Amino acid sequence: MSISVKNITKSFGSQKALDNISFSIQKGEIVGFLGPNGAGKSTMMRVLTTYHNADSGQAEVNGFDVLKSKLDVQKSIGYLPEHNPLYLEMYIKEYLAFNANIYKVSKERVNEVIEQTGLTLEAHKTIGQLSKGYRQRVGLAAALLHNPDVLILDEPTTGLDPNQLIEIRKLIREIGKEKTILLSTHIMKEVEAVCDRVIIINKGELVADKKLEELREAEQQIIEVEFDYRVEEVLLNKMPNVSSVKNTGGFVYEIVFNTSKDMRPTVFDFAHDNELKTLQLSRKNKNLESLFTELTT
Repeated sequence: MSISVKNITKSFGSQKALDNISFSIQKGEIVGFLGPNGAGKSTMMRVLTTYHNADSGQAEVNGFDVLKSKLDVQKSIGYLPEHNPLYLEMYIKEYLAFNANIYKVSKERVNEVIEQTGLTLEAHKTIGQLSKGYRQRVGLAAALLHNPDVLILDEPTTGLDPNQLIEIRKLIREIGKEKTILLSTHIMKEVEAVCDRVIIINKGELVADKKLEELREAEQQIIEVEFDYRVEEVLLNKMPNVSSVKNTGGFVYEIVFNTSKDMRPTVFDFAHDNELKTLQLSRKNKNLESLFTELTT
């Protein structure tokens, strides 16, 4: 087990940041760690990286207890925080060599991570000369230097342009074949493009832990329909597989069906049988973003 979290609770004064959180992550998994601002994501990552001590519960990284074996945990983790701390006056290679000396890794390894993170053409520059996207790459390179088994990435694609996004996503997927990656981001498309699984927390509590495949298979189908006059919701609920019905204004209804089958013909037939006209009829599937909104609002 690369990451094991059991009943972790952490408070700051009267504010409970984490409330009895439990989850585990296997080697080779890329897991999206999601939640609104203030949900407790950063606190959880700081507990795993030994920056914070939990009030209760137990957490292990790569088999090492985060309280009893802090140094071993730190050796096992590559951490890219959201606010990437860098020495702006240092050259890229100089900065990475400085970090390599701390980790006692070779100069050859510095060259490897520069190439791996796409920094070769920028390596002659000072960090202060770089765009925000390239500074993120430097932070990622530093996190990879000691070849850790676990990567914890907090908003790793902040400031990247579309081309850089594609490159970093590809890099994360490649790294994830051999390492465990816990990735926190607010970009749902990022998670869907890179991750195998999502963990969602809200107000310090775990509210979802699912594989993306399960989410896709369990997607509810939403049909939005506008009739030519008002219909009683109880009547709409009589259609097969209806989960909920909501009038969103005027004669427009949002009908949720628990099936992957296209239900537009069913709605159209319902309108015909009840002498209604359909002024508009469209289908949309619940995605990760809608699930996130549902669980955190």
